[in-house]
Amino acid sequence: MSTAADAPSRPGAFTAPHPTARLAALIAEIRDTVGRGLPPDPTAHLVGECLAPHLGAPDLLTEEQRASDPARYRQHLLHAEHDGSFSLVALVWLPGQGTSVHDHIAWCTTGVHEGRERERRYRLLPAADPDGTARLVATADVVNPRGEVCGFAPPGDIHRVWNDGPDTSISLHVYGADVSRSGGSVRRVYPLPADR
Repeated sequence: MSTAADAPSRPGAFTAPHPTARLAALIAEIRDTVGRGLPPDPTAHLVGECLAPHLGAPDLLTEEQRASDPARYRQHLLHAEHDGSFSLVALVWLPGQGTSVHDHIAWCTTGVHEGRERERRYRLLPAADPDGTARLVATADVVNPRGEVCGFAPPGDIHRVWNDGPDTSISLHVYGADVSRSGGSVRRVYPLPADR
């Protein structure tokens, strides 16, 4: 399965065919953490603690799960939990590939497995008058190197991500939803004026 958007609805759990032993262990750790039933922010933080020790490990992903796409960044759905409580996706970015400005349908934890990624975070300012246009204001510009983990939960999760390095970047994303059922992790794209 190459992209979360291409994934059909699944009544039960989905795990990538022939997961590595390390990937299976990571999925079990995330399941235990999410199963604690904590609010989104602490869940995202604790999932990051699960993710961090696996980042950069050569035995985490198969060659197929590391495959890129020259047209755009590529998503590999690694796991979707049967109850919809979380999904694990590998994103593979060639140099220069990135997202639009967007927010998410659920909490998210990301970790850079290989390479580096740049992230710009935004805050949405409402229009000053009834006929005006809302505006995005950049609040942070971060370079996330290999091993870096971050987590967030809506609201306040507007950002864009891109690979500004010379090499392929791979990151793991854990979402607090089944992205195979929802068709992806993005709630809304923001085509508004934004600080670049």
